[in-house]
Amino acid sequence: MYLHLGQETVVIQDDIVGIFDLDNTTVSKATRDYLTLAEKEKRVTNVSFELPKTFILTNNKKEGSRIYISQISSSTLLKRAENIYEINK
Repeated sequence: MYLHLGQETVVIQDDIVGIFDLDNTTVSKATRDYLTLAEKEKRVTNVSFELPKTFILTNNKKEGSRIYISQISSSTLLKRAENIYEINK
């Protein structure tokens, strides 16, 4: 199934490695360095026209790893993912 990340962007739920809150995770220099490197390598897609709250790390065989920046909170994305899982049971 797909998870809607904001605007017109959806990703395959099985490709999601993690959903991370930007305020909490960017405190770490390692995370900031990783996001900076990914941006330089053009692996970051910003799907937010508002204040970004979350980054989503995905990985698939076709595109490799990608990062999506979203204005949707990590808790809301988690609830959406859980609802999709429950529907598919």
